[in-house]
Amino acid sequence: MKNIVIIGNGIAGITAARHIRKKSNDRITVISGETDHFFSRTALMYIYMGHMKYEHTKPYEDWFWTKNKIDLVKGWVQAIDFDKKILHLDTDDINYDQLIIATGSKSNKFGWPGQNLEGVQGLYSYQDLESMESNTQNIDHAVVVGGGLIGIEMVEMLHSRHIPVTFLVREASFWDIVLPPEESEMINRHIREYGIDLRLSTELDQILDDGHGKVKGVKTKSGDVIDCQFVGLTVGVSPNIDFLRDTKLQVDRGILVNEFLETNIPDVYAIGDCTQVREPLQHRKPIEAVWYAGRMMGETVAQSILGNKTAYKPGVWFNSAKFFDIEYQVYGQVNPNPKSNEKSFYWEDLFGKKGVRIVFDSNSMQVLGMDALGIRFRHEVWDEWISSGEKIEKVITNLKKSLFDPEFFKEVDVEIQEKFNREHHSSVPVRKKSILEKIFS
Repeated sequence: MKNIVIIGNGIAGITAARHIRKKSNDRITVISGETDHFFSRTALMYIYMGHMKYEHTKPYEDWFWTKNKIDLVKGWVQAIDFDKKILHLDTDDINYDQLIIATGSKSNKFGWPGQNLEGVQGLYSYQDLESMESNTQNIDHAVVVGGGLIGIEMVEMLHSRHIPVTFLVREASFWDIVLPPEESEMINRHIREYGIDLRLSTELDQILDDGHGKVKGVKTKSGDVIDCQFVGLTVGVSPNIDFLRDTKLQVDRGILVNEFLETNIPDVYAIGDCTQVREPLQHRKPIEAVWYAGRMMGETVAQSILGNKTAYKPGVWFNSAKFFDIEYQVYGQVNPNPKSNEKSFYWEDLFGKKGVRIVFDSNSMQVLGMDALGIRFRHEVWDEWISSGEKIEKVITNLKKSLFDPEFFKEVDVEIQEKFNREHHSSVPVRKKSILEKIFS
């Protein structure tokens, strides 16, 4: 009987453990110093906002692990002896036959003066949530630095407790390294509608000390001083692999793995946010710190552990997020600015709360990607359209097939079809509205 050890109890590690257990009686040990049990990391913000309790974020009851003979060890791995196959924890030593490293991400810091003051933190782990709960008690003002997904989540969390927030974004528009201009501007407007002090093209220079080791404000590179008692540093995450850098394990920004998620050391695999794929598939990045990629990696590595060597094939890129109450979806390739071979069609509703962009090849007319704000679309439909190279006119014609908004939501496909025909001198059939749609439009 082998001893399979997994470092990390996030979505990647736990998915691997579950899928191995389905078809193996080998011993499985999961190590984590963060929490006793697996929880949904994406739900951390809802605990702070009062919508959920920690126990609600655990997908499995606590008895699940004993019943399925998955041993849980609470502790932090300090070092690994790869030659002797021994993990040195802060509490004990553990031997392994096969090792899966799934240590996730850590919040970035870029050496700002004062970044280690009390009241300054990132948001990734459960410990970060506990710190934020403590650090934001009875404060008058907060500053959040970094215009990405974690940043806007932290802004919403603070806003939910009626804490005034200044949001410092280095870029000229929110998340414009990912979002095209129209989508980015929509989110700019939306953030400001919530009363957030959004400051674009603004960089942090230093964090100010109150003389007792606590934050009292920030200074921007333009010289502005903003008084605050809390600073959220949300300038992205990076692979959590510092304890592995001076070992025989090959690392770059992340742990280097091949298409089978194997490292350079026999019987050692890496999955999830901490990995860097040596030769990523076309249109995929070497490091992808997203939930579903970790889940798919966990499923893939389980097959190899079970003797069915399987390559990691994540397929068409997709992601989703929420900017306050505007939901966001992206499928395939939607670049901030179209490439030379791309055309981009964009529709936005009259209220500036919904938008759809479809990117297609200017020669073949095949759809390459889409993003949507304020509208839900069916994942399986868009995955099929993009992976099969469906033509733009057929996609526009059948757009209703992909809509996934709840009943009685306004269906937008007719307006999109009409605008596409006007802009592209096309004759795509426009769906006839139902009587109810005509009444409520």
